[in-house]
This record gives sequence, structure tokens and C-alpha cells, in this order.
Amino acid sequence: MKKFMLFAATLYVVVTSCTLDKTDYEAEINTVVTEHFDYENVVSITEGNYQINITALNGTLYKGYNEIRLNITNTQTNESLSTSEITFLPILTNYNGNTNSCPHQYNVEYNAEDDYYSGYSVFTSETNDSEDWKFYLSFTDNGQTYSVIQDIVVEEQINMNLNMTEFTGSDGEHYFIALVAPQKPKIAENELVAGIYKYNQPTGEAGIFPDPSQFSYSEVEDYTLLIDPRMPEPSMGNHSSPNNVDLTQGEDSLYYGIVNYTMTGNWTLNFRFQNSYGEIIKGTEVSTEFTPGIEGARSELHIDILF
Repeated sequence: MKKFMLFAATLYVVVTSCTLDKTDYEAEINTVVTEHFDYENVVSITEGNYQINITALNGTLYKGYNEIRLNITNTQTNESLSTSEITFLPILTNYNGNTNSCPHQYNVEYNAEDDYYSGYSVFTSETNDSEDWKFYLSFTDNGQTYSVIQDIVVEEQINMNLNMTEFTGSDGEHYFIALVAPQKPKIAENELVAGIYKYNQPTGEAGIFPDPSQFSYSEVEDYTLLIDPRMPEPSMGNHSSPNNVDLTQGEDSLYYGIVNYTMTGNWTLNFRFQNSYGEIIKGTEVSTEFTPGIEGARSELHIDILF
């Protein structure tokens, strides 16, 4: 009987803590976590007889993963280009004039069903007083190539469910992991989607700026992202959840898995990054012990989320 009362008292403290924290998280969710479904205009560009419209979710470019859609119209014929070769290169310039890029799809693809070109960019930082982003676009029509440079603004990603991280693996490669979905998780088993990329070191001398060979990134193929989600807050006791599924690559090159959130609050997605040979090139296992009152340890490779 005494053991039962002690267990009940402990359970009450944990549940009460969860409830109090949950109330605070619910308030934050109402103001921060918003799902965006509509692609709205980011910027419109006029280049000679062409109108270029660039759209993204919520009409905003954020730090992290962004699907980007383009539509180019010949204003003389009022026809949209559908057979053009379009290249897309985001460039970050800092106050010293140094340039960098981020994971992106250099050759965008035409979606015939919906009549737009689509690609992506994983911005690694926000626009600020010392750094600014530009799009370098090129397209062809009737055998002629046109080039466009456009200033863009990259905003802070306030939705922690779409966070990203970058790191150097034990193989010396520079990697990027960006969460793509869900935007707003549920207390349930959620499909977890991420993009995984690496920087390609240039193999030759730089040509005329911006030479895409100096700003090259590729999608990581056939790796596995092992996942152990936990609530590291002291009041949560480092608890995890059942039925999680490691992330593997889908046909669209993104990585898919399952994360089971059993309550709202602060969660940490602890990762171990495994290459196609089964070698762990980043990430550490974390303790599975229930530790009420003690903050849980995080993997050296992790992303914090909140919903």
C-alpha cells in the first residue's frame, strides 16, 4: 500500500508539472505555430519583355527549407515559358564582401500540370545588417539567355518545428539537415520529413562570379537518420515515446520517418546520422532512463522543437 501511495504521489507531481507546462506551451502555440498552405508572391521582377514571379509559402522566405516556385511570362505574347532552362542560385554576401550559398536546387523543374517551375533553398541564416541574400537567376527563350539579380529578404524561422542544423561529419563532409514537415504536429504519430544535403568542395579554380561550381550542394543519398525523440525538461524526466520510425530517403529525395509526440511541449529530436555502409558519422546515443528533476542529455546531433 505504501509503494502504491508513493507511486501515486510521484505520478501526480509529474502529471501536474506536465499540465502546467502544457498550458504555457498552448499559449505559445496560439501565437507562433501557424500552418501555411498558400503560395504567395515573394517578389516580381521585370526583365525586358518578361515578367518573373517568385512565390513561397506565406509569401515569405525563412531560414531553413523553402519550396520556391517561379513563373515567367512573355509580356508580348502573354504566354508562360514552359520549355526554358532556368537556373537558380542564392548568394549570401557579408559586410566584408565574402560570398557563400546554401543547399539549393540549381536547375529548377517545370511542373506541367500546374504551370510553374519549382525548386528549393535551405537558407542557413536570416538577412541582417551585416549579411544580405540575392537570387541569381538565368533563363532562356528563343535561344537567348537572360540573367537577373534580385535582392531578397530571409526572415527568422519562428516555427521551431521547421528548425535546421548543420555540422561536419566524421568523414570531413559538411552536412545540413532541415525539417520540412509537419509544420504543426499533433499528439499522435506524425510523419516527419527532412531534407539532408552536403556541400560539394570545388575541384577547380573559380570562373566568372557567380560560378555555380563554387557554390555547389547535393542531396545526400541512401543514408539513414536514426531518431530518438525525448522531452529533456527536468519536469518531463527525459521520457520518450513508442512507435518512432527512423528516416530513410523517399523517391523525391527527402527523408521520411515517424515521430510520436505523446503530449505538447518541448521535444528534442536526438539523431544519429548513418551512412550507406552502416557507419555513424555524427550523433551519440542518449540515456533512456527516466530522470524526473534532471535535464535530459541531448545527442551531439539534435534539433529542438516545440508545439
